[in-house]
Amino acid sequence: MEAPLLDETVEGAVDYNGRPVLRSKFGGWRSASFIIGVEVAERFAYYGIASNLINFLTDELRLSTAAAAQNVNVWSGVAMMLPLLGAFLADSFLGRYRTIALSSALYILGLGLLTVSATLPYSSTSACQQTENRVPCSPSLVHVVLFFFSLYIVAFAQGGHKPCVQAFGADQFDGQHPEESKAKSSFFNWWCFGISVATFATFTTVSYVQDNLSWSLGFGIPCIAMVFALVVFLLGTKTYRYSSEGDVENPFVKIGRVFIMAVRNWRVISSEIAHEEEILGLLPHHSSQQFRFLDKALIVPNSSKEDGHACTISEVEEAKSLVGLAPIWVTCLAYGIVFSQSSTFFTKQGVTMDRSIVPGFEVPAASLQSFISLSIGISILIYDRVIIPIARRFTGKPSGITMLQRIGFGMILSALSMVIAALVEVKRLKTAQEYGLVDMPKATIPLSIWWLVPQYLVVGISDAFTMVGLQEFFYDQVPSGLRSIGLSLYLSIFGVGSILSSFLISAIEKLSSGDGKESWFDNNLNKAHLDYFYWLLVGLSAIGFAAFSCFARTYIYTKGNTT
Repeated sequence: MEAPLLDETVEGAVDYNGRPVLRSKFGGWRSASFIIGVEVAERFAYYGIASNLINFLTDELRLSTAAAAQNVNVWSGVAMMLPLLGAFLADSFLGRYRTIALSSALYILGLGLLTVSATLPYSSTSACQQTENRVPCSPSLVHVVLFFFSLYIVAFAQGGHKPCVQAFGADQFDGQHPEESKAKSSFFNWWCFGISVATFATFTTVSYVQDNLSWSLGFGIPCIAMVFALVVFLLGTKTYRYSSEGDVENPFVKIGRVFIMAVRNWRVISSEIAHEEEILGLLPHHSSQQFRFLDKALIVPNSSKEDGHACTISEVEEAKSLVGLAPIWVTCLAYGIVFSQSSTFFTKQGVTMDRSIVPGFEVPAASLQSFISLSIGISILIYDRVIIPIARRFTGKPSGITMLQRIGFGMILSALSMVIAALVEVKRLKTAQEYGLVDMPKATIPLSIWWLVPQYLVVGISDAFTMVGLQEFFYDQVPSGLRSIGLSLYLSIFGVGSILSSFLISAIEKLSSGDGKESWFDNNLNKAHLDYFYWLLVGLSAIGFAAFSCFARTYIYTKGNTT
């Protein structure tokens, strides 16, 4: 009796030759393991660049602290926004498999050029001749252009890679199958766990290489990791489940038509919509009561009867599901702003503190980000193995708590991390004053760098709830043909958050540095006021969470899914 069930075909999936796939031979955890391995290597490569980028910009390219933070935030923001383009290309033209393969090749090119740029002389000869007059050497134009060109190639590559890999991995599980549905929920947890392992490895090794050996080697190691990622991905080609949508209409065209028809019919009254629904034999459905203006797409104006056709109820409901995501997306932006601080100002704080463990060995400031990875990994294990089983007994839900509840709890922890960061920064500034180091920016403040660990740990626990919750939410609550777009919308929260952080820094820099005053982000961090900035982020987080809570209470899950 078991064999036929194990060998049943999976609806909507084919193998690499386009043939129907057997559940027991294709997809599942075996294929997902290849894809998680790819993501582990890719995240190792990405954070090998991102984690210590602010120090490269200040130490090698001679940018100010504020300018370096703005550049990191803009680059990170662009890298997180480009998945919208990559997802569009994948879902409309290339497919996820081809997009991943091509993006991986572009990734390797960008990292290779970045390694080359790091081997070039950092300074022009004419500028360095002025060093006798204590004018710092400026980087050569060739180096700067090649560096930023390479950096943005990496951003474009990530734009194609990031939304597709996770969606392709989740596609290896059939959401309509009871056992595979549970496995898919666990997939998102283990996906984030794999990322935490990768980032922990890169924070503890690559940042040390970059600070103590050479930047060229520090950029070369991520390039090698990306080559490994591409090889692993190709090895799993014959085991994957591929979408068999065939000649199904482009999902972007279908969704776009709903909005166009709704706009064209904006004068249609409610009674006409109700009459059309009655003709179509539609039964009342609770989700259909939201965004009723889109129901106007069900009607074809009399003037267009010959050459037009109405949208189907399923197309209208898919459009409504996308509109329903907008309030959640907007209210999570404050979380995205906070998220961008751990790789910028947290790192610069650490540079000023006592980083010695034993005589002659100092901890790289960027390596403290490994505590984020560590806390994510531990939190996910506890969440998946302890919290979920206990919560299931009380709620009866497969995932224990709803996705939005998970996201909201993480947002509270995100605000708490900023409170801790502000208090630690106050302690750091007082220590600098007590030891008379305020006017000595290069001096080491006699305050252990381990004071920063609590804020990193809370950031990691926050990510384990909110980041993973957002991944699952934006994958699950969009039409199946737009899941790459769904995940790219999740990533764009961090992209827009980083860009907003850059704008915020720029505005505060101008407002706080007037009349001869020290900026909140002064190059001499002993005179700066990062604590003020952190308290501002606490306020923004509180506002964001309050708005999120209001929209979360009224949100109606699609597909009857409340997990």
